[in-house]
Amino acid sequence: MNLRRLQYFVKIVDIGSLTQAADILHVAQPALSQQLATLEGEVRQQLLLRTKRGVTPTEAGKVLYRHAQLILRQCEQALADMKAAGLGVSGAVSVGLAPGTAAAGLALPLLRAVRLRHPGVILYLNETYGSTLSELVMNGRMDLAVLYGGKTAVHGLSFRPLLREWLCLVGPNTLDAPPDTVPLSLVADMDLYLPRPYNVVRKMVDEACAGLGLAPKVVAEIESASTLTAAITDGHGATILPESMARQVTASSPAWHSRIIDPAIEAPLALCQSDHLPLSEPAQIVRDIILELVADWPDNLLEAAEPHRQPPS
Repeated sequence: MNLRRLQYFVKIVDIGSLTQAADILHVAQPALSQQLATLEGEVRQQLLLRTKRGVTPTEAGKVLYRHAQLILRQCEQALADMKAAGLGVSGAVSVGLAPGTAAAGLALPLLRAVRLRHPGVILYLNETYGSTLSELVMNGRMDLAVLYGGKTAVHGLSFRPLLREWLCLVGPNTLDAPPDTVPLSLVADMDLYLPRPYNVVRKMVDEACAGLGLAPKVVAEIESASTLTAAITDGHGATILPESMARQVTASSPAWHSRIIDPAIEAPLALCQSDHLPLSEPAQIVRDIILELVADWPDNLLEAAEPHRQPPS
């Protein structure tokens, strides 16, 4: 396989059309089709299914697509490293920050520190749901992520504990505010706005309730932080949030928050990276800056913290 054919293949899959991919790549469609046929001959697999609507990858094509992205990315980083030799560290580094967590507070300090110390390093910051971030890291499409995790080993990922957060009940001022702490058994009886069951916070809540033989009374499922805040402000019910986000909501709207106890629900943030793909030099530098920034925060877990890897099978 040569790199140009891999580039062509990735672009075809991204676009979903041979004709449009040929236009974007400035390659005649017959020539592009020939390159694809050559690639399929090399790997002895059909890589694309042709339909009236375009093309979609076969199962073998999906596997090659994932590997091709990693290969092309590593080649780009190698070229960047060679160009930067002797000129200081440079290159792109992607970092995922789980939304609605203390990770969001890392964004600006991280941007400032990287810009000041390593102006040749270009940061790409992405906020999305935690499960998606971990998949991006596992597939090599993202260098690092700060998200909930580390309690259990995940094949393909390494976690380093960063920060301890607790889950809190958040409600509008139209509801009587409980004390600073509230038992989970009382929370489960309230009308709650929670995210969908695949969301990591929802999973923590469901598991803690199940331990008491209870189920949370969910009246609506909301993923959007702005919509959730608006619903709480409007007095329609309560929600459960990490303490950092709970403080943000209560600071900007007529609401209160109370830490959940009996049992307390711990939501530890961790630094996630691949356990088999090496970090580029710029990514290693960004990782060290993240650890340095978190070390100054209260409740950090960095003392004697070690990466948590999947044991060999």
